[in-house]
Amino acid sequence: MFSNPALAASVSGMTVGLNYMNYMSGANLAGASFSKPIKEKATLGAGIRYMNYGKMKQTDENNVQTGTFNASEIAVEGIFAYELARNLVGGITAKLVSAYIGDYNSMAVGVDLGLNWYMPEREWSLSVVAKNLGGQVKAYEEDFGKMPFDLQIGVSKTFAALPVRISATLVDLTHYNYRFANHLCVGADILLSESIWAGVGYNFRRAEEMKMGTGDEESSHGAGFSIGGGVNLERFKLNIAYGKYHASSSSLLVNLAYSF
Repeated sequence: MFSNPALAASVSGMTVGLNYMNYMSGANLAGASFSKPIKEKATLGAGIRYMNYGKMKQTDENNVQTGTFNASEIAVEGIFAYELARNLVGGITAKLVSAYIGDYNSMAVGVDLGLNWYMPEREWSLSVVAKNLGGQVKAYEEDFGKMPFDLQIGVSKTFAALPVRISATLVDLTHYNYRFANHLCVGADILLSESIWAGVGYNFRRAEEMKMGTGDEESSHGAGFSIGGGVNLERFKLNIAYGKYHASSSSLLVNLAYSF
């Protein structure tokens, strides 16, 4: 539901989730979520995410180090999803974000709007989401900025004859200067059973931006690739993924969930 508020409707009961990711050296992301269906067509959810970028050097105009400082962000979110029609769900997320850089603080409010159409007979899923509609209500100094708006479209298909699910997502669709491949993220999952899966993903833009070297020596050193797997039982769910967001570092993401 952090990716698309409409997907909060996929839960079948009250669910509590926890997640953690070591992003890059010294940077860590953690979060918690709660979702619960209400009545027949609606689902409520809430979440909190915290990002800590670790310690950084503080220098003066002559590049003389005068100390260290921390940078962090925290987002508190409320989610509502509703079945608009047969197989079509809409969702909205309202969020308050607070960011800290040393002694400076900024606050912003925003919303995410999402739709998800799912055809269970043929296992097609199509989503559209507009993320980060909003801006700062408290600036670091005097310039108030907008949140980084992101329009995304995603589709996935599970094959009846094969235990395979493929997906493709187009991101940053308001950035017209990107070549098409740099909007694209793709993935494939092997469904080993009703509860166990393993998958691989590739982010073309990340791989492009992380390339180093020249000519035949040019390489992104695995940046853009991700692999993962999980066990999703009726009540307990554990999903783990490994990815490279940078050529010189790796990230591990762990998701835990329990349904009551």
